Amino acid sequence: MEYTYAALLLHKLGKDISEENLKKVVVAAGAETNESQIKSLVASLKGVDIAKELENASLVAAAPASVAPVEKKEEKPKEEKKEAAAEGLSALFG
Repeated sequence: MEYTYAALLLHKLGKDISEENLKKVVVAAGAETNESQIKSLVASLKGVDIAKELENASLVAAAPASVAPVEKKEEKPKEEKKEAAAEGLSALFG
């Protein structure tokens, strides 16, 4: 996850998302690096338009806001439980 955030930070700053830059950001944040994960992320981001992907993600995230709110079920008061408990006690003491 930290590599993804590092890549997003580099993108936001207009820097190249390379193995070297990702390592620098992750180490500066105080985390340990994993070479294979960094290489995998850099390879998977090759040719991806991050700005466009972020724009699409924002549109998807905003969509659920238009869904109608879920109706709440009315809960029955807890008095019923108390009445049932009282009935049980009255059976014991007559």
